[in-house]
Amino acid sequence: MTIGILLAIFAGLMLGLYALPEKFTKDFKYENTWSLFFLLTMFVVPIIASVTFINGFSDVFGNMPTAIWIKMALTSFLWGIGVMMWSKAINHIGLSLGFSLFIGTVILVGSLLPFIVDGLPQNNVLLFILLGIVIVLIGVILNGKAGLIREKDEEKQGGDAEEKNKKSMTTGILIAVIGGLLATGFSYANAAGATYLHEALKHYDNPDWVTGVAVMFPIFISGGIVMAAYFLWQLSAKNAWGDFKTSSFGKNFFLILIMAVFHYAASALFGYAASKLGAAGNTVGYAIFNTSAVATAIVSGLITKEWVKASSKARLALYGGLACMIIGIVIIAYSKSLT
Repeated sequence: MTIGILLAIFAGLMLGLYALPEKFTKDFKYENTWSLFFLLTMFVVPIIASVTFINGFSDVFGNMPTAIWIKMALTSFLWGIGVMMWSKAINHIGLSLGFSLFIGTVILVGSLLPFIVDGLPQNNVLLFILLGIVIVLIGVILNGKAGLIREKDEEKQGGDAEEKNKKSMTTGILIAVIGGLLATGFSYANAAGATYLHEALKHYDNPDWVTGVAVMFPIFISGGIVMAAYFLWQLSAKNAWGDFKTSSFGKNFFLILIMAVFHYAASALFGYAASKLGAAGNTVGYAIFNTSAVATAIVSGLITKEWVKASSKARLALYGGLACMIIGIVIIAYSKSLT
C-alpha cells in the first residue's frame, strides 16, 4: 500500500511539472508548441515505450476483447478532448490555476468513475474517500476564487486590453472545468482495461510495472486522434506552419520532448501505482496522483512569478485551496489503511 501511495505521489509530481518547459520555448505560437507536444506524447513516446517494454505486444492487444477496446477507445477519446482544452486553459489563466481547476474537476468526478467498474468499497472506506474528495472540492473553489481576485488585481495595475481579452480569466476557468469533466474518461478507461491487461501480460512474463505501460497504449492512441485532427486544422487556420522554421526549433523540440516524456511517464506510473493499491486503487490512486500534480503546479506557478502581481487576498485564497487539497489527499490515502 505504501509503495502504491508513494508512486502515485511521484507520478503527480511529474505531471505537475510536465508543462513547465513550455514557458521557455521561443518563436513558437501556441499551435506549434502544443501540436508538437501532442504528436510526441500521444503517439511517438507511447508506441516506442510499448513496443520496447511489452513482451508479446501483438498478442496481448490482438486478443483483447472488443468490448474492452470500445470502452477504452470511446472514453479515451473524450479524455483527449479534455486534455486539449486543458492546454488552452493553461494558455488563458496560467499554469497554477489551470492545473488547479482542471485537475480538481478531474479528481472530483474521475475518482468516482472507477466505482462503476470496480464496485463500491466498504462503508467506512467509502466515507473517508468521499470526505477527502469534498475537501478537495473546497480547495478547487478557493483556487478559482484566487484566480478571479488575481484578474481584478491585474486589471487595476493596467495592461494591454487586447492581451487581457485573449487571456480572459472567466473563459479560462470555463474551459478548464469542462475539459476536466471530459478528461475523467481517462480514469474509466484505466479501470476498464487494467484487469485484462494485467492478467494477459503475466502469460508473457512481463513484470508488474509493465501493466502501466500497456494500459496507456490504447488510452493515448485513442485520445491522440482528436488532438491530431484539431491541431492540423489550427496550424492551417492560424498560418502557423511557417513558425516551425526558426533557429530555436532545436531547443524548442528538446523542451517539448521533455514535456512529452514527463506527461506520458506520469500517466504510466499512475497506472502501475493504482495496481499496487488493490481494492479501490483506481479511485484512491487517481485522487492522490492528481492532487499531487495540482500542488506541484501551484508551486511551479509561484516560482515562475505567475502570481507576482496578485494581492495578499488572492494569495491567501490560493494557499487555502492548496492546503485543502493536501488535507483531502491525506484523508483519501488514510482510507486505504482501513481495508
